[in-house]
Amino acid sequence: MKISDLKSSGNPKTLFSSFLYFDISFMIWVILGALGVFITQDFGLSPAQKGLIVAVPILAGSFFRIVLGVLTDRIGPKKTAIIGMSITTIPLLWGTFGGTTLSELYMIGILLGVAGASFSVALPMASRWYPPHLQGLAMGIAGAGNSGTLIATLFGPRIAENIGWHATMGIALIPLLITFTIFIFLAKDAPTQPEPQPLANYFKVFAYKDTWFFCLLYSVTFGGFVGLTNFLSMFFVDEYQLSSVQAGDFVTLCVAAGSFFRPVGGFLSDKFGGAKVLNVLFIMIAICMVAVSQLPPLFVMTAVLFVGMLCLGMGNGAVFQLVPQRFQKEIGVITGIVGAAGGVGGFFLPTLLGTFKELTGSYASGFIIFSIIALMAFVILLVVSNTWKKAVNLKGNAMKV
Repeated sequence: MKISDLKSSGNPKTLFSSFLYFDISFMIWVILGALGVFITQDFGLSPAQKGLIVAVPILAGSFFRIVLGVLTDRIGPKKTAIIGMSITTIPLLWGTFGGTTLSELYMIGILLGVAGASFSVALPMASRWYPPHLQGLAMGIAGAGNSGTLIATLFGPRIAENIGWHATMGIALIPLLITFTIFIFLAKDAPTQPEPQPLANYFKVFAYKDTWFFCLLYSVTFGGFVGLTNFLSMFFVDEYQLSSVQAGDFVTLCVAAGSFFRPVGGFLSDKFGGAKVLNVLFIMIAICMVAVSQLPPLFVMTAVLFVGMLCLGMGNGAVFQLVPQRFQKEIGVITGIVGAAGGVGGFFLPTLLGTFKELTGSYASGFIIFSIIALMAFVILLVVSNTWKKAVNLKGNAMKV
């Protein structure tokens, strides 16, 4: 397998469009987390409220991922993406000209979930253009759009420090509109787009055990990645007394690892099998979270979080090397469902960290619990991987696990 195969075996313009759409949408999805320090100052939020504010867009994204996943299978990913980007302008405009009460902020967070649902569109759009032996790499490249968090955490606090967080949300409209234009001209639905089915047919995947296994795995890998991405700015300010800009820089460094190594996870999974790669990564994630719970000095903490986020990002790529092998015709809806589970995990983690901080005065307990969850995922994966080895995809080829 060569990287050049992506050009000869698929549609590079659509792959790029999928990445760009997911990248900018992901930036917008996590914008409340990137601006969380400024929002906290305006509203005087408690630790639990801080966790909830950044978790609401993630939970809302879980719901909208299922909706957009079904639309992707019924009307095609290009039309679905255009609808999604159009709706995403609403919370950005609302945050720019409103967002002065806590209830408004929660509503803005809910609507930002549509941006997070871009995952259910971008990955199926890329997947349908590529053969099975390139699924991990292609899905990893499209999924690397979660690097949009880098834009949010690196530039969001800097812009907000100068013009305020409301105006910063308005600035976010500029890359969204540019992406909207590029997407219209470059993106193209694959010829393998399936015919629309009765709505009830899309939800038959809930009857398969594999659906729930993938949901569990992704709730740990993606849930951990996006949950930490949204919460770490406030964590660094609370625990290490950094300024909002300094905190954003440290978060950007950690997030970069998870974003840019997602394709590596997919590539290694194509080569060695997704389950084998995940087995190693879950152990590494658990070890890193235990180390984080000790609240070491800042630079040690940053190094540990860098490795932990790297493993979470690679885990995302590994999970979605397996998914399209098991579910090909239903890739839109299954991506939405599994992605929704990841969003639920992402909602749970910052809420957990904020709640335990308020109850115990320390973030340590929250990180310990997350490490235990990673170990539980490792054990479950060991149990079900033998089943996956015997599973066949819809073309009759054995899954590479």
